[in-house]
Amino acid sequence: MVDDKYWDSHGSLRGILEKTQVGGDHYRNKTIQPWDAMEAWMTPEAFAGFLQGNAIKYLARWRDKGGLEDLEKAQHYLGKLVEVIRKD
Repeated sequence: MVDDKYWDSHGSLRGILEKTQVGGDHYRNKTIQPWDAMEAWMTPEAFAGFLQGNAIKYLARWRDKGGLEDLEKAQHYLGKLVEVIRKD
């Protein structure tokens, strides 16, 4: 079971995911974060699939391409997926 000290009452990782970007800062200054737009425009199932697919992508390539950074990106997408699933 996940330790609830990391989760707020809305099922979010206490704002950590929205304040954190792995591999640069190219999204930080956007008025609307891309995955917030996708979550608003996509069905819950489609958005969950997007998050799952990206986590799989980074897990599949970490040894051949991005190393630890790719594992951190996978973790970031998995964290968001858990947040989304907890909301439902």
